[in-house]
Amino acid sequence: MSFFRFAGFLRAVLAPALVLFALFAGPAAVAQQASEPFTPEQKKALETLVHEILVKNPEILVDAMHALDARQQEQAAQASRAAIAANAKEVFNDGHSFVAGNPKGDVTIVEFFDYRCPYCKQMQPHLQALLKEDGKIRLILKELPVLGPDSVLASRAAVAALAQQKGTRYYAFHDAMMGFHGQLTEAEVFRMAGEAGLDVTALKADMEDPRVEQALRANLALAQKLGIEGTPGFIVGGELIPGAVSLDSLRQLVKQARG
Repeated sequence: MSFFRFAGFLRAVLAPALVLFALFAGPAAVAQQASEPFTPEQKKALETLVHEILVKNPEILVDAMHALDARQQEQAAQASRAAIAANAKEVFNDGHSFVAGNPKGDVTIVEFFDYRCPYCKQMQPHLQALLKEDGKIRLILKELPVLGPDSVLASRAAVAALAQQKGTRYYAFHDAMMGFHGQLTEAEVFRMAGEAGLDVTALKADMEDPRVEQALRANLALAQKLGIEGTPGFIVGGELIPGAVSLDSLRQLVKQARG
C-alpha cells in the first residue's frame, strides 16, 4: 500500500473516532484543537478510543478500505470524463485515425493499442464480433507503440498504410498484425503488408513521411492527457476503460453508452 493510499485509509478510519472524541471532549476541546495541536492527554485519550473502536469493531477496517476504494475510483472516473470532454476533438475526430465499423454509428469506441500487446491481441476477436453483430458502432483505432522498437515499426507501417487506396487496405493489415504471434520484424511486417494488398515499396517510403511520426506522437500525447498508462485502453461513449475486458462487458458498455 502506498503512503498516500495509507494516509487516506487512516483518515477514513479515524474520522468516526474524531467525531466521538469531539462529542466526549466537549466544545471547549474542539475549539482548542482548532487553534492548537492536541495536548498529550488528549492524544492518549484519542489513541485509546481508536484502539477500543477498532478492537471491538474490526469490520470498520474493511468498510473503510472499501469506501476509500470506491471514492478513489469515482474520483478517477470523474477526472477521466473531464479529460475526454476537454480533448473531445482529438479523441473522436483527430483526422488521422482509422475508423472501422459504421462511421455514422451511434456509439463510438476508441481503442489505444500496441501491436505487440498480448491483451490487445486478445481483444481483437471481441471487437470483430461486436462490429459484426452491431452495425451501429464506430470504432476508432489509435496506435500507441509502447513496447519497444518492433511496436514502433509496426505502428509506423500501419499509419503509413492509410496513404494507400484511401486507407481501404489498412484494416486487413491491422487485423493480420493483431493476429500475428511472433517477433514483428521488418520482414514479417512487410510480408503481412503485401498479403493485405499494400504496395510494400510505397509503404516503406510513406513510413518516412513526417505525418506518420506526428500521428504517433499525437496519440501518445493524447493518451497521457487521458491518463492511459498502458494498452489496451478503451473509451466507450465518454467513459475510460483501462485494460482488456470480455465481449459481454463490451456489449454492456455499449448498452450503457446508448442510455
